[in-house]
Amino acid sequence: MDAGDERLDPVRNFTLTGFRLEQEAWRQFASAEDSQVIFNCFFNTQDYSHLFIHQQDGARLSIGLDFPQNVRTKVICVSKTAREVVTKENVRNILIIQEVQGEDAKTFIISVSEEVTCPLLSNHGTSRSWAVGLAEEALRFMERQRNEALVMKAQIDGRTFLAYPDAFRDDCLYDNALHDDSFQGDTEGRKWLDTQLLHACDSTIMEWVKLVSEVLQQDSSQLVLDGLEPLPSEEFNFWRSRLRNLHFIQEQLMSSRAQQVLSIAQRAESVYLSSLRDLHTDVQKGLDEAEDVARNLKPVQQELEKLQQMKYHQLGNNMAAVMEESRSFLLGKDLMRTLGSEPGQKMEDVTLVIWTLNSLKEAFRLCRTQVEVDQRQDGDTRSWDFPSYLVFFRLDHFLLHLQGIQEVFSVSLQLHQLDRTASVGGRMWTDAIQEVYQDFLCHVTVLCDLTCDPTNPDDQSFLKHLSQFWVQVSDLERRLASVLSRAFEDCCISSSGAKLVKMFGFILDRPLIHDQLRPYLVRLEEMVLEELDQIESLFFSERKESDTFCMFTPSHAAGLCWSQQLRRRAETTLNHHRTLQQLDQDSGVSELVLQRFHLIEDLLRHFRDGLRTEWSSLLDSDCGFILEQPVIQKNQQGMLGVNCSNTLHVVLRELRYVSRKTDLELRPNAARLFTCRDDITRSYLSLSHMVSCYKQVVGGVLTEDFSLIQDQLQDLDLNQNLSELHRYTWGSEGLQQQVEQNRDMVLLLHSTVSQARANMDAMTRIIQGWAKLHLLERSGESLLEVRDMEQSYRHIREEGEELLRLTQVNRSLYGAKDSSESWIMYLEHLDDKVQDGLFQLALRSMHFLLDNMNPQSCCTFVTVSLQLRETGSVFEPSVGVGLSDLLQTIISDIYTATSLPLRISVSRHSNYQVSLQQSSDLSALQQEVKNRLLQVREEAERLLTRLDRYSYLWLSDRKRVMQEFLTYSRQLGPEELEAEETPPTLNDFQREINSLNTLREEVDHLDDVILLHSWLQVDLRAFKGSLLSVVYKWRHLYTDYLLHSVSESLQQVTRHCDDDVGPASLSSFPLTETIILLEAAGVQLPDHLSAQLQC
Repeated sequence: MDAGDERLDPVRNFTLTGFRLEQEAWRQFASAEDSQVIFNCFFNTQDYSHLFIHQQDGARLSIGLDFPQNVRTKVICVSKTAREVVTKENVRNILIIQEVQGEDAKTFIISVSEEVTCPLLSNHGTSRSWAVGLAEEALRFMERQRNEALVMKAQIDGRTFLAYPDAFRDDCLYDNALHDDSFQGDTEGRKWLDTQLLHACDSTIMEWVKLVSEVLQQDSSQLVLDGLEPLPSEEFNFWRSRLRNLHFIQEQLMSSRAQQVLSIAQRAESVYLSSLRDLHTDVQKGLDEAEDVARNLKPVQQELEKLQQMKYHQLGNNMAAVMEESRSFLLGKDLMRTLGSEPGQKMEDVTLVIWTLNSLKEAFRLCRTQVEVDQRQDGDTRSWDFPSYLVFFRLDHFLLHLQGIQEVFSVSLQLHQLDRTASVGGRMWTDAIQEVYQDFLCHVTVLCDLTCDPTNPDDQSFLKHLSQFWVQVSDLERRLASVLSRAFEDCCISSSGAKLVKMFGFILDRPLIHDQLRPYLVRLEEMVLEELDQIESLFFSERKESDTFCMFTPSHAAGLCWSQQLRRRAETTLNHHRTLQQLDQDSGVSELVLQRFHLIEDLLRHFRDGLRTEWSSLLDSDCGFILEQPVIQKNQQGMLGVNCSNTLHVVLRELRYVSRKTDLELRPNAARLFTCRDDITRSYLSLSHMVSCYKQVVGGVLTEDFSLIQDQLQDLDLNQNLSELHRYTWGSEGLQQQVEQNRDMVLLLHSTVSQARANMDAMTRIIQGWAKLHLLERSGESLLEVRDMEQSYRHIREEGEELLRLTQVNRSLYGAKDSSESWIMYLEHLDDKVQDGLFQLALRSMHFLLDNMNPQSCCTFVTVSLQLRETGSVFEPSVGVGLSDLLQTIISDIYTATSLPLRISVSRHSNYQVSLQQSSDLSALQQEVKNRLLQVREEAERLLTRLDRYSYLWLSDRKRVMQEFLTYSRQLGPEELEAEETPPTLNDFQREINSLNTLREEVDHLDDVILLHSWLQVDLRAFKGSLLSVVYKWRHLYTDYLLHSVSESLQQVTRHCDDDVGPASLSSFPLTETIILLEAAGVQLPDHLSAQLQC
């Protein structure tokens, strides 16, 4: 192995760093012949797992495959994680490199730590003058060094060292800490110490469990599982090392420190206490097992060691001793006790032993035969006359017992599978099988509990128990055969019988069960023949309709698929027969079944061959027809279409199916079309797309853009190119190039026309939106509300500008000239649509006015208020001029909205408003609005006439009327010029006041709102308020006069001047009656008058 090998890089780097060496020292060391040999053994073989490098005197490196002895310095240990050859790919993953202390260094560290350093540092008197914590830190460091040295020493010796917690620095440290007076009164300190100790103990227990588990999981068969070939000495060494290691572990677990860990865990009720107890139990069980195995292996080892020292002629006398020890070893393994739990594994062991012993006998026979042959060749007439049975007498008896045990294990394996079988024939039969299985377990249990040695050739009791066991097994087999007979009897098709055979095949080969089920197996084979006959009959009855069995495949392919299904059905039936034949190989039906199957197979093969021939001929004919047909043609309506599209689609589908599913032979035309099928498919798709776009352009042409499209067709020479395409057939060369060229032109035209039509649709939506625009609408109180016209005007103006922009875009798309006739026609058509949309806008608004001015609508449209002025009652706004001006303004705004869009047509100069004002329909609606306004005006006049009956209240002079009342006790009529003066009495005053109260109530009961002509709402509340105010003024004339009379009367009473009052005096009314009249009229006397009355 070369010194520069890349696999040595990790070892070189670690060694140079660990020993602080130069590169030259490593080169000399790795180039040495001894180093090359050892490196080659370690890296290139699987035999060695460790490599050790250390320094000798003079700083010279030394290498070895075993741990060096008497080394005082550190050692570099290179270990493999698996027994493999080290390669460049796995070198980083498989190698573990670490430093360990030499044997003398480890022993020195351990001794110094235990006997000098740790006791010295634990002494408080020694470390009292030291810095705080220095002694504890030094003690912890020395404890770690000692533990690491103990662990390494144990690993080198093949033992497992259980490290103790750092808290136990000395055997007496724990007890001193618990009994120290400084902790007796310090609860917090004691609590801290308990927590630290418990944590340290828990961590230690977890580490112990991990280490011991690794030891207990080691298996002596691992070398065999790894593919190696270990000698018996490997087995003996494994159990000897295991026993020594477990003794060492148990001694550590029983030590005083381990008992301290157990005591702390018990007192603190640690969760790891159960793990520690289980650890003691597992170690004890492992130790008992190792002692038992080592004790049983020791005699065998001794005999084998003797055999190794013997000469050849001495082996014969000692083979019996070796066989006896082997028998004792099997007996020690409790061979029969594993019958109920793991018969499979132990059966393999027994089978291996039988095969080995039989191989020994066979080797003996071959050796004897070869000796005789050699003697005859040498001319030696002597023969081997030693009887062989004397050599193998005891061995044959031993084999007889082993073969009986093997048969017991075999039948146990078979009957154990009953527990895993599915239900058969219903719940009753399933329960019966489970009952058989449970009885079998009872018999096996009895056999397992035998105390005799089943491998002892001299012990005949086992053979007696074995005979009884076979009788019981025979009874169980008869019961199983009865249940399975019923199950096979219920089978009506061969598949169910084959399923039963697969389920219970592990037990059906038992002779007793097989003999009882033989009639049913024969009947199932007859079913196989019947099913094959049915398949044959089905073929003859439905072969002419086979193309209908697969809907989505070509008809001939459907027939082939149908024949394939029949073939699979026949093969499935044949497989069922083969499953049954495994149990009844001597049946005479097998040859007949094979003949019938081959007959069906021949019929289906001839049928498929005929279908392939017919399909090949028809497909070739269709392909030849398609290749000669033109690619496009015009239908009866003159529209373009892809020629033979349906036929071509069917043929291409069949060709795709042929390429994937069948081995159909293609004839010339079909082969030609198959070769260029991809090009034809692309041409067909391109043509379909082109024709579809062409139909959308030409077929969906509108009247207004027909001329423009015709102009573009002429500009692109598209009609001429399409005419040239008519001369191409599906088999023409250059078809795809020609199709692509025409498709590009059609797609360009289609894109242009589609965008122009999309613009026209956008313009149409704008125009249609005008017809739905609300210039007028009702407010929340259902009254007329004139919207913000500026916002509507701006909206219409912007949309008009958008119409002009889209028109110019379409002109660019069509490539039309402004002066071309087709473009002028297009603009006039669009102009008509715009004018119609504006007409609908005006018409909608006019109808809105008329609908809301309809006498039958009974819904308020306009509201006016009736006011009482000095000149009389008036409407605000005026029902005449004011309302007429309002409606005229609304109509003018409607027409103004129609004048906002600019004219589209260049040949029409006036705006849209002028054209719409000439519309007779709109003029008629405008006149109808005026008529309804006139009608409501007349009704308003009649309302004023009805309210004129109260006009005297605001027209009459109240002072004059009051003077006439005081003179004549009433108001004079228009004809009365003179009348007799009659001063009024209190009754006259009461009459006038009552009359005014009645009038007040009448006015108060007038309606607040009146609806004229069902749409004009008149608000009378202001008029009522003014009229009531006038009535109250009239009433105050009379009540004020009476109050003044009361005041005068009280003054006269005060002055006692009653004789001086004349007949016309104010105090002519009785004081008491006057006060009563005022109170009845609801008039309160002033405070000063009330005070005079109390006096």
